[in-house]
Amino acid sequence: KMTQQMRDLQLAQARKPPGPSSPNAAKRLYRNLSGKFRVNYTSFDEGSLVGRGEKEKLRKSYLFQSNAALFEAVELQDLDRVQELLKQYSPEELDLNTPNSEGLLPLDIAIMTNNAPIARALLQAGAKESPHFVSLESRSLHLSTLVREAEQRVNELTAQVVNEAPNADCSEKEKQLKAWEWRFRLYKRMKAGFEHARVPDAPTNVQLSVASSSSVQVTFWEPLSVNSAVVTKYKVEWSCSPTFSPPLGEAVVDKLKNLHFTIRGLVSGTAYYVRVSAYNMKGWGPPQASVPPCAIPSNWREYDGRAPRRRGQAEALDHLLGQVKTVHQHCVCHEPCKNQPQSRKHSVSKSLKHLFHPGSKFLKTLKRGLYLTAIFYKDDNILVTHEDQIPVVEIDDTYSCLLMQDFLWFTKVSCMWDEILWLRQCVTVSQSSCSCILQTRFKMLLAISQMQGLLGIQDLGQVFFEPIKDKQGNILIVTLKEVKTNQTFESVRWVPICKLQTSRKSVSSPEEPTALDTLLISVQDKLAYHQRSSHALSPGLYLGYLKLCSAVDQIRVLVPEQLPNILCHVKIRSNPNISREEWEWLQKMTSVEEPVPAEPEADTPQNPFFHELQVAIKELMTLVNIPLHEAKDFRLYSQEVLDFGDQVSFLLLLPPSDDVCTAPGQNNPYTPRSGFLTLPLQIFELGEE
Repeated sequence: KMTQQMRDLQLAQARKPPGPSSPNAAKRLYRNLSGKFRVNYTSFDEGSLVGRGEKEKLRKSYLFQSNAALFEAVELQDLDRVQELLKQYSPEELDLNTPNSEGLLPLDIAIMTNNAPIARALLQAGAKESPHFVSLESRSLHLSTLVREAEQRVNELTAQVVNEAPNADCSEKEKQLKAWEWRFRLYKRMKAGFEHARVPDAPTNVQLSVASSSSVQVTFWEPLSVNSAVVTKYKVEWSCSPTFSPPLGEAVVDKLKNLHFTIRGLVSGTAYYVRVSAYNMKGWGPPQASVPPCAIPSNWREYDGRAPRRRGQAEALDHLLGQVKTVHQHCVCHEPCKNQPQSRKHSVSKSLKHLFHPGSKFLKTLKRGLYLTAIFYKDDNILVTHEDQIPVVEIDDTYSCLLMQDFLWFTKVSCMWDEILWLRQCVTVSQSSCSCILQTRFKMLLAISQMQGLLGIQDLGQVFFEPIKDKQGNILIVTLKEVKTNQTFESVRWVPICKLQTSRKSVSSPEEPTALDTLLISVQDKLAYHQRSSHALSPGLYLGYLKLCSAVDQIRVLVPEQLPNILCHVKIRSNPNISREEWEWLQKMTSVEEPVPAEPEADTPQNPFFHELQVAIKELMTLVNIPLHEAKDFRLYSQEVLDFGDQVSFLLLLPPSDDVCTAPGQNNPYTPRSGFLTLPLQIFELGEE
């Protein structure tokens, strides 16, 4: 019986111009058409559409064409076009897992023609096999039916072409015949691919690790064999018995972008055996046991029953701040605060109008003193006043105190942008009798409030790690904030940074630039620092290098320029958890006075961890330019593992005791390579949060 799609094809050919006369011609036609499909339907002139209904019809038609283009790309084995379509559209828009009228999905065609690259691309996009193939027999029968119907149609059209006299109708049937011959060959190739396929081999490199006190994680690679069909899913099984009798559970992994699975809800202290098997269109292959064959869920804290360092600290601090506010809320100094308008509720766009009025209090030039500037940026644009100036307000024009102490206090205040008004009211009580330091800090709070009020924005962003100073006695504290919304502001223009840099007329000499000129010259570097300091590490266990250097008024820590909110580091492994057994082994190794042996003992169960640690230490010491023969003098911090959430943890590598912190005037015995900088310790601690 002829399928419905074949009937549709025959009817369509009677209405359409002559189609492609060969597979190559079909390929060219499909390429030309698919080029048109790439036009976004939202770019059509909406004024020419009559109502929302027609726009929806146009959209559905457009997506249908994209689905058809994907099927054709898979059938023609055009990997580039398949990848282009998968990148351009979501699986839902492509109807990636909706069978066509022949009961096939794009993934079915790819795996039965043994096109592994296309099949993998589809699998990573979330493609599934057709639900019609519930057994090997049903798949074989379906393919035989498709081949038989295609062959029957080829024979019918061949007889008609041979027996009919040449005319327009005959020419049309010749084109239909060539199209059916090509489809007949496709179905035969799919049938042969299915018949010659065999079940997959076992997965390779099946590794088992302890993920927590109640879970283990298994990672694996696809089978090595290239002769079997494409693997479309994996099965993970676990049991307390090495014979897997009885099995405790199993799970199917069909998202193949990352081949790993975490088994949760396990009992701490119990050994679990794990194995993994692969599946293709011929069925399940043999299982492969993990290495090591079993794992015991645990965590390093179980070694001595230690509670997490930060447990309850955030709640305790919030409670303490609430108590302080309660004590001060009836203070006379807070009476004006109660009637203060809630400027934070104003929209940014409305508030920013006030920012650029001629009467605003932003400064154009700097005199000798301490100033605050706020940099708001979006992509390569920066927010400026109507006079093309970065917003600057004055803090103190007679500043003569210790800058670093005040600056570090200011960075802590930046964690409480929403509480500036409250902090300012608290300081006003004893302002007349307070010291120079308190007066300066009160002026800092006033400047912050002024900047917030003029901008209409409470959050001024992150403080840059060092103020800008010039030889004229100006000091500029810089805050940075990225605007990620597409909000349009009235009376405000975003100016390209490069344009602002080239258009500003400097009033200083290149040898002695003012703080504002220095800011404009280095603004790109500061924005790059701000963006990099917000990057997060990928999940895993890391080895960090702690190196400090002290000055008269501060301690600084060595960090990488590319990730300044984290210590210098290398990744040990993707699993952030250290098991109780690994931690116990590490305690024994760090307690002995002899150096760690170059090679682990053969019967040591922690050999994988030992090897990972050795590789990481060597890589880290090379990174920070420390000779490897000096490793014997370095130490691993064995008091605890530093946990940053549930996904990132750190072990620390420490220099010899005398070199942990370099004193002023002391030569650093190890000069790191380029790509590092030193941050004030307090700045680093804030960024680390």
